[in-house]
Order: sequence, then structure tokens, then C-alpha cells
Amino acid sequence: METSGGIKATLAGRYASALFDLARDERQIDAVGSSLEALAQALVDSKDFAELVDSPLVSRDAAGKAFAALGPQLSLDPLTANFLGVLARNGRKAELRPVIRAFRRLAAEHRGETSADVITARPLKDDQIAALKAQLRARAGRDVTLDTQVDPDILGGIVVKLGSQMIDASIRTKLNRLASAMKG
Repeated sequence: METSGGIKATLAGRYASALFDLARDERQIDAVGSSLEALAQALVDSKDFAELVDSPLVSRDAAGKAFAALGPQLSLDPLTANFLGVLARNGRKAELRPVIRAFRRLAAEHRGETSADVITARPLKDDQIAALKAQLRARAGRDVTLDTQVDPDILGGIVVKLGSQMIDASIRTKLNRLASAMKG
């Protein structure tokens, strides 16, 4: 299944596509999606887990044992728990975040939605997320799922990527444009 975003063009995309295909065949897309969301939240909440995923010093065997122990704690479905083991055995634990993003995009497409990458300087509140979804739904003509990231380097504002469109209303970009205009 090739997508317009070229998901299979990346390593994480190939892993996410394989996981999605298995989940679809087993009719477990929602269960796997929920487990991946729990992992994404754990990456945000637990500094130790984030370091485990990011550290090149953690061996494949140690990562596999840590992931196996994490499964029951986060109530991961068996398919996702096995997938984590595959990532660890293949030395691809650092691909977990991009795999989660790619799986979200594949699941959204499967549901007939489109997905948008949103970067803000601070986390969005629920009412802001709802308003942004409504605006993007009007623009895209169908439901939109958001993949939000926080990047303090943009200083403020928002950057939205919806398909091939990019809306950059960040303060960093505005300051860069002003600096270029002042140089002449």
C-alpha cells in the first residue's frame, strides 16, 4: 500500500506499514493504535523510557527485555508487544517515534481521514485542538487527525503540514523574514 506521502520511502514507514498490514489482517487496527498512543505518551511522561529508546548504548538484548517488561505495564496488545520485540531485535528501537507517526497516518487514511503534522511552541489546549481540527476539516474537505509536536525553537505561533501544503505562522519564520527584509 503506497501512499501519497511516500510512507514506505523511510525505514520507519516500512516498519509502520508492516505493522499496519498485520493489524488490518487481524482486525486489530484500533487496539494497535491505542497501544501506540500509550507508548507515545510514555515517551513524553518517562524520561527513562525516552532515554532507553534514544540511547545507542543499550544493547538489543537489554532493549528487548525492557520492552517485554513494559508491555504488561502499559496494557499493550500482543501484536504491538511483539512488534516492540522485533524493533529491539533488529536494533531499530530509535525508530519508535517515527513508526508511531507513520502508523497514525496510515490508520487515518484507512478511516478516510487525512492527517496533519502540527508543531507549536507550547502544547495546545483541547479547545485549540478542536478549533484547529475544524479549520483544517473545512480546508481539506474531510476529517483531519492531528499529529502534534512541541518545539520551543519556533518561539511561538504554529506550523501545520497538511498533505503537500505547509502553513508556517511561527514567530521564528516571521523574524527570519524581517531580518532578510532589513538586509535588503
